Amino acid sequence: MIDAAMLFHLLAEQLSWRVLPRVPEPELITQDLAQIAAFEAAGREDGVLAFTYFFHALHIMPVVRPGDRVLDLACGPANQLAQMARLNPEARFVGLDASANMLDRARATLARCAIGNVELVAGDMTRLTDLEDAVFDCVTCTMSLHHLPDLAALAGAMREVRRVLKPDGGLYIVDFGRFRRTSTQRYFAQVHRDAQSAQFTQDYLHSLRAAFSVDELTAAAALLGPGYVRHLTMLVPLMVVFKSHDRRALDAASQRLARNLYGEMTKTQQRAFRGLARWFRGAGYAVPCMLA
Repeated sequence: MIDAAMLFHLLAEQLSWRVLPRVPEPELITQDLAQIAAFEAAGREDGVLAFTYFFHALHIMPVVRPGDRVLDLACGPANQLAQMARLNPEARFVGLDASANMLDRARATLARCAIGNVELVAGDMTRLTDLEDAVFDCVTCTMSLHHLPDLAALAGAMREVRRVLKPDGGLYIVDFGRFRRTSTQRYFAQVHRDAQSAQFTQDYLHSLRAAFSVDELTAAAALLGPGYVRHLTMLVPLMVVFKSHDRRALDAASQRLARNLYGEMTKTQQRAFRGLARWFRGAGYAVPCMLA
């Protein structure tokens, strides 16, 4: 995954002392049908994001126990949620999103994938007013925090996560970290431009510009309370993960599900997955099971 061009940007990031300002997303709630279609296409089984979704779904598995009720915040078109639900068939998932059009696309995704253990609801992750205290065994949120408008909204979302999560519940939160250089942002947005739509490339760049810094994410995660570990991609924070302790060991059936899903990926996707796994493993964050 790390070629010469990428290595240049990683090293340049290390040498830069500049702090880029955060540029919030042009639209905080995605309702545009073209944007939603581009995002959903990138996350489908044959999409450019499929390996990333599998990576996160794999790491979420030890956090979710059979019978758990899991809240997935800002589920979008449900590509990530569908993978999580497939790998945890005995858990029940609630996918929440503030965009009605995203939820429409999510329903289509779940129907296409024949997923039956997911419920979809409309809601704002910063104000979970329809949810009672300590009602979920796990909470997940993947690559969505950068859609929040500011630090106050980020802190509000973390307080709500802590409120609705049961004591000692499972947690998996991941988002982009903000780079120090605009050229690094452009590089990562465009590196797979031949395999993704122009709309998605533009939206990816907006997402990287809207990312919170590692320090901002870490300060917000402190509101969750103790018991969570932070993991970053090696050298630069393309992704920043906050994960609770494992709540179960993966049994033979769970590992077989993971291997089957990995086996359904193309060779190109498998290579990309292994590259991402090595990038995280270089910082001490290893995948939870053997896939081959």
